[in-house]
Amino acid sequence: MKRIVIASDHRGFALKEKLKLFLEKKNFKVKDLGTYSHERCDYPVTAYSLAKEIAQGKYKQGILICKTGIGNSIVANRLPRVRAALCYNIKAARLSREHNDSNILVLGSTFVNPGLAKRILNIWLNTQFKRGRYQRRLNQLKKIERELKQSSISLA
Repeated sequence: MKRIVIASDHRGFALKEKLKLFLEKKNFKVKDLGTYSHERCDYPVTAYSLAKEIAQGKYKQGILICKTGIGNSIVANRLPRVRAALCYNIKAARLSREHNDSNILVLGSTFVNPGLAKRILNIWLNTQFKRGRYQRRLNQLKKIERELKQSSISLA
């Protein structure tokens, strides 16, 4: 069974719940890191919690949802080995996988309705990384992460 982790803030809660059901129907085991209601909360908490699962290798893929997706993207991409892609359409989702091997899909609930979000998610899940010249670029990102780890600059 495929595993995936999902999290949202209060503005992404309703969409998260719909996407959880969508994923479960596709035979995914979904780990939900919250939030668990429409009650106001702070996106950095849930975004960091999910990104940490990816950075530590506990999960290979995750989904983050907030009002715009911007805050979640900023938080998630601070961690090593995380390539969070904010996608508002199918083409961006496909290219984020093909060219960048994104491992976190970030959605903004203000910009994608549940139907579009499901289509974006489906493309994102079913698109493979192309490798080739894109692997060279991914290796460059990994080199940057190593250099940052060795310097006084901390990402986590």
